[in-house]
Amino acid sequence: MITFVLATANPHKKVEMESVLSALNINVLPRPADVPDVDETETTLEGNALLKARALVEATGHAAVADDTGLFVDALDGEPGVYSARYAGLGASDEDNVVKLLSNLSGVGAPRTARFRTVICVAYPDGTSLSVEGVLEGTIGTEAKGSNGFGYDPVFLPSHAGGKTLAEMTLDEKNATSHRGNALRSLAEALEKR
Repeated sequence: MITFVLATANPHKKVEMESVLSALNINVLPRPADVPDVDETETTLEGNALLKARALVEATGHAAVADDTGLFVDALDGEPGVYSARYAGLGASDEDNVVKLLSNLSGVGAPRTARFRTVICVAYPDGTSLSVEGVLEGTIGTEAKGSNGFGYDPVFLPSHAGGKTLAEMTLDEKNATSHRGNALRSLAEALEKR
């Protein structure tokens, strides 16, 4: 069985990633509590995912898996994009980010097309790395709905979901088609070819 140290400190991402990876026969070790947060200084999802994975390799000496995810809204020229987690400022809550997004979209009619992109990166102690991507197309609703998920899930309506937001889905429903689930399944395929 393949084992990676999980780079994320986000408890919601941890649950999603462990759920999908365990089903793919990939074991993840939790991020050590003494490893500090990694400053996401890159301007791309790929750059930030690699930065986080390499930081965990350096801290632990083990291969590590990291992700970076962004919401790209067409009517906002791709915002919030790579800055999705800090869209309303450093330390902003998920709710703060959603409120800013909906405010910036006020007056924008349907369809308010958008996509989630997740880049998953594995870094190895020998300096090599591997990156894959997952995408989920959809639209942005006019109000938050649902109590599951996190981030922008309450306002993101996947194209295939019949009007349900990601936050109205169960974890299994979300993981079956989400951007992160798609990226993790692509990772498993890429690892089989490695």
